[in-house]
Amino acid sequence: MIIGVPKEILQGENRVSATPDTVKKMVRDGHEVLVQKTAGDGSFYHDEDYIEAGAILVDSPKEIYQKANVILKVKEPQFNDDLQMHEIDMMQKDQVLITFLHPASPNNHKMVQMLADKGIIGLTLDGIPRISRAQSMDALSSMSTCAGYKGMIMATDTIAKFMPMIGSAVGMIKPANVLVVGAGVAGLRAIATAKGLGAVVHACDIRPEANEQAQSLGARIIDLGIPADIAVSEDGKHANRLSDHWLGVEKDALRDYVKNADIIFLSALLFGKKAPILIDEEMIQTMRPGSVIVDVSIDQGGNCALTKAGETYQAHGVTMIGSKNIPGMIPTSSTWMFSNNVYNLLKYLVKNDRVELDTSDEIVGSILVTQNGKIVHQGTLEAMEN
Repeated sequence: MIIGVPKEILQGENRVSATPDTVKKMVRDGHEVLVQKTAGDGSFYHDEDYIEAGAILVDSPKEIYQKANVILKVKEPQFNDDLQMHEIDMMQKDQVLITFLHPASPNNHKMVQMLADKGIIGLTLDGIPRISRAQSMDALSSMSTCAGYKGMIMATDTIAKFMPMIGSAVGMIKPANVLVVGAGVAGLRAIATAKGLGAVVHACDIRPEANEQAQSLGARIIDLGIPADIAVSEDGKHANRLSDHWLGVEKDALRDYVKNADIIFLSALLFGKKAPILIDEEMIQTMRPGSVIVDVSIDQGGNCALTKAGETYQAHGVTMIGSKNIPGMIPTSSTWMFSNNVYNLLKYLVKNDRVELDTSDEIVGSILVTQNGKIVHQGTLEAMEN
């Protein structure tokens, strides 16, 4: 097959979907790999390294989209300001696109419909199931690790006070209060980072097992008062979508902690669905001026009512960080992780020199978003209906 690796065009995105090492593996597997010139510069993988690995460098993304059977990307397709064309308009019918689509997010519904209308086979990396045989393909966990670390560093850099307790000649300065909502991969890394910097950390998750992991890292656990049989899926792997009643119970349990937090780190996600709103404007108004909210769930709609996708701004004296590409701020590490996840998924899908999609397979069924001109991803259809 011909594999295409275009340069990412989202502002500030420095990652790339393949490294010279993964290109070498794809070439060894018998594929031809087209890489757009300077695609890897932002993550410090350079053109000469790709050439040495066996890639063919091309000048224009149009050539990649015209020739490739499979497109590997980091972020969802965007409008290309330089070419005055949307990336989807450059794609071809029946082309396979592997990337983070975050299709359930309302911000991406129009883009997903465009993929379906164009006849693109869209596979979303945030749909990789949390099962043992898919661990090496789980780009969401890899990028969540990056987001948890870098997101907490960003928050630390933004607040106008120390993170640890500081003793001085004029008295003791109390440590910062950090609230982590959602103790998945990103939340756990954020807890570890904040604790390492000396903050007092409170954390919560509706899954008892996640709370146990957060506690093992030194976080003080908030009891949300939600029964496990309501909070957790039958297979025990994922958080359930809560009813309005139980969302209200969760928000009430968080109010006092929100009021006292210097940093709120939001990473509560629902697998393949729109993220729940857990922090509303009324709660934000109770926070101290100079506090920070980092909403790393923004790709799936966000946990905070006021965060805006891709923007950092102030509301009621609180800095709201809704960056869509926090992992791209540590591009060398995140690209290395991401590209290996993508290669492992591609190798899993390719049989007889083509991508074969068995929808009865748990991995394929979870990542398939568009096929045969239709949106087939259940979480996306539910979100669109609502």
